[in-house]
Amino acid sequence: MASKTDAPLDDLMMAMDVVDTLRHEEGQVTKELQADQRDEAMVERLRRVYASQGIDVPDHILKAGVEDLKRDRFVYAPPSAGFQRTLAMVYISRGTWSKWLAAAAGVLIVVIAAWYFLVSLPQQRAEAELLARLQALPGTYSELVSRIDGLTEDEATRAEANRLADDGKLALQDGNNEKAFKAETDLRALSAQLQEVFKVQIISREGVPTGIERIPEANEDAQNYYIVVEAVDPDGNILKREILSEENSTVEMVDKWGQRVSEAIYVAVRRDKMEDGIVQKGTLGEKLRGEREIKWRTGVQDGAITQW
Repeated sequence: MASKTDAPLDDLMMAMDVVDTLRHEEGQVTKELQADQRDEAMVERLRRVYASQGIDVPDHILKAGVEDLKRDRFVYAPPSAGFQRTLAMVYISRGTWSKWLAAAAGVLIVVIAAWYFLVSLPQQRAEAELLARLQALPGTYSELVSRIDGLTEDEATRAEANRLADDGKLALQDGNNEKAFKAETDLRALSAQLQEVFKVQIISREGVPTGIERIPEANEDAQNYYIVVEAVDPDGNILKREILSEENSTVEMVDKWGQRVSEAIYVAVRRDKMEDGIVQKGTLGEKLRGEREIKWRTGVQDGAITQW
């Protein structure tokens, strides 16, 4: 319920209308009159305006309207810029920016998680594995040298194993990880070579030539003879071996190759096969445990081919 000091609603509405009318009339009045005469002129002009519209407005309302105009009453003035206004605007627009902030936070979390699991974590594991391997290398060198000592009686081979181990340890001290790991690889290859056991058998099955003749490009007056062979382990498995072809100087991993032999062996093998289609003396060489090289039959020469 309105208090006695409150203006009646009709008077308030009328005052607002007066102020609005004054805003339209004030410019013309200001041009015509001096400042000290303006208030009375405004009241008089308002009286005529409302009278022409058949509206009876009391003088006290007209005068109140003039005063309200001076005070800019009923005029909305936006709050001045400042920190509090900025905070208020941020709060008001929270429904919009909070959604974008939540989406951005979600994307950021996904990116960080992906980077951690796909980049950082694998890198940490790789670094940990590398460190563990480096720390284990001295012990690995010693283990491989002991294994090689137990595989062979050849002093030159043992000396080579010790040299490789010493090179690896020195590389570790110098921080040359690549050379240190290469020493390990060479020691393992030497150990594996000493453990190999197989026979080099002449192939006499259908679809594969037993012997091949070649005229070398370097000497067209010469004739090279090759017997096609394969390496077979004690269990009958055919092994693949790295063979250097003397025709193109290319190393290939093959399961059969042509081994160069003397003409005498070539002729003997051909006669052997012609008797019954089977090569009776089918072993051309043998690789023994603890040995590094193949022990060939007399007449086997250096040189091989991988294509024919």
